[in-house]
Amino acid sequence: MNKKFLLLSFVLICGIVFSACAAEQVPAETSVEEVAPSTEEVPAEEVIPVCGTDPVVMNVYFETGFDTIIKVTEEFTNQFPNVTWEIKQDQFANLINSTPLLLSSDNPPDIIRLPTFVTFAKDGLLMNLDNYATEYGWNDWPVPLHFARLDADGIRGSGTLYAMGLNYQLTGVFYNKELAAQIGMTEPPKTLDEFDVLLAKAKEAGLLPIMQWGSAKSGMGLAFPLQQLMAAYGPVGPINDWIFNKPGATIDTPANLIAAEHLQKWIENEYFPPDINAIEYTDAATRFGQGEGVFTFNGDWQNAGYDTDLPGNVGFFVMPPVVVGEQPAAMSGPLTYGIAANAEHADCAAFFFNWLATNDAARQINVTVGGSNPGGPAGATIPAVTEGSVTAETLAAGPVVGSNAMDFIANATSAIFAQGWTPELQKMVGGQQDAAGLLKAVQEEYERELSQ
Repeated sequence: MNKKFLLLSFVLICGIVFSACAAEQVPAETSVEEVAPSTEEVPAEEVIPVCGTDPVVMNVYFETGFDTIIKVTEEFTNQFPNVTWEIKQDQFANLINSTPLLLSSDNPPDIIRLPTFVTFAKDGLLMNLDNYATEYGWNDWPVPLHFARLDADGIRGSGTLYAMGLNYQLTGVFYNKELAAQIGMTEPPKTLDEFDVLLAKAKEAGLLPIMQWGSAKSGMGLAFPLQQLMAAYGPVGPINDWIFNKPGATIDTPANLIAAEHLQKWIENEYFPPDINAIEYTDAATRFGQGEGVFTFNGDWQNAGYDTDLPGNVGFFVMPPVVVGEQPAAMSGPLTYGIAANAEHADCAAFFFNWLATNDAARQINVTVGGSNPGGPAGATIPAVTEGSVTAETLAAGPVVGSNAMDFIANATSAIFAQGWTPELQKMVGGQQDAAGLLKAVQEEYERELSQ
């Protein structure tokens, strides 16, 4: 999404029980023999990077609106009291613009939220994480880390590892159960046509069909339903190719044009708030939680908020396909975080990444607060969730999406969300842009950025 997208599939374990992060210690679930061929030749303290016992202040830069990362840093300090955190936060759109300056500064962040990482990796501003991946065994985890790899040609999906994920998130359609019942919805729609009927009924009943945000400060939230419509009308492969910067990839395809026209029709039918271009992400989440909007397109990171605001009254479904029986698709993937190339505490940052995925308490926070699958090594279990909660519904939907997962179209380049999707979708809302012009303009911005 800036917040918007995301995307992803969004799993991990280690019951680390020591209270100080000593240099000779290794994660509780990992034996020294597993990380080095010979512990006699390679001492344990040289194999597993950790945080030491001296005071460490982690310099980190996070995105606003995501409580999970704050909660896990607090838990990390509970377990390793010598490590404290200097946390700075900013909106998604601002993060994209400020990241190169932060990474190249005299005091670069040890950990930084990366809406996208390709340009920064090419410029040598991000640390190569391949050695850490080998030492911790990340390459053996069941969900591959292709989302954060970059090859020698600058193409995502393989090559050098430059980031790690907080958890594996899922986006889709959330709905207010009481309002949905008022328009006759007894179960989630099975096709896009059925969803269209429900939206029309909501409008006829005097209800707001879809609550969504659109402020440039947060990034245009209409990118969420647009990408879901793209996947409903066409395969996800070309969408991911475009996001991963595959040579010759384009977002301006016949299937995507139909999807953009469908979104334009929703706009013209007044299915979104009239002030959408002024609504920030947090405002949209609050307004939906107060009962405004039958549906909203969002991600499972908002589960805790929905369960707090509307306990037992929020449901979830992935965007239905055009044809009954087709496999649904969704944006599904982790929130990516990287380490600055010149970070002062890179080893501690890598230790934190591994701890996030392997520690029982961290995994519980990922599910309870973040609402997402924490990923991680084979054999790691998903912490228990409350039956009937929206988190239970989003976790159950993950396997349904399976291989039909997409990254977020906002992550294709460092500026495509701020300079492409957001302004062009805002123009569409204002009647100054149509579907064909939207795709053409975004593709031109994409090619301009890749040519630099």
